[in-house]
Amino acid sequence: MTEAMFETALVAFTTFFAVIGPVDVAAIYAALTTTATPIQRRRMAIKGTLIALGILLVFLLLGNDVLAYMGISLAALRTAGGILLLLIGIKLVFAESTGGTTTTDDENKEAELKDDVSVFPLATPLIAGPGAMGAAVLLMSNTHGDIKLGAIVVGAMLAVVLMTFALLLVATQVQKMLGVTGLHVISRIFGVLLTALAVQFIFDGLKASGLLG
Repeated sequence: MTEAMFETALVAFTTFFAVIGPVDVAAIYAALTTTATPIQRRRMAIKGTLIALGILLVFLLLGNDVLAYMGISLAALRTAGGILLLLIGIKLVFAESTGGTTTTDDENKEAELKDDVSVFPLATPLIAGPGAMGAAVLLMSNTHGDIKLGAIVVGAMLAVVLMTFALLLVATQVQKMLGVTGLHVISRIFGVLLTALAVQFIFDGLKASGLLG
């Protein structure tokens, strides 16, 4: 593996892990499915994961074409995407909930009234939320059309989604084992990493735009 491929894999995995937050998703899922049977929880986990996977694949494979059609430059995407990820990263560092990576209070109330939470809020916005969608387009654009690097980004996304699915299957145990403090520690660690990556995306976007000379 070349240095570029390793760097792409590391950045993609870290970014997807931070914006999706597999552990947080599992904890919220456990809280939303307390009255469901084990079979129902497993079915909702499978359905929600597959739907989220489809959504993210669409953004990974077609996001750049849509942006090109709309006349949005790569520099603008990097800068805007970096700002979005920066806001999410800051929220994670301070352990605050944000609609970019989790559900809002209103969405939680609506979800509590649903028997099937696989599509909403599990598939979106918990797994395939605005942050994950934006990250998918941004990371794929940074491959500059390189097929191998693009495959690595897709692989990183698949790895995080599969990790999320595995945690969903043992969501109750994860919630009990980590507790609130454990969840916040994990969020803060990846929040710091995401914040640093976001600032780098912003710098790259401004440099590519020519605004920095």
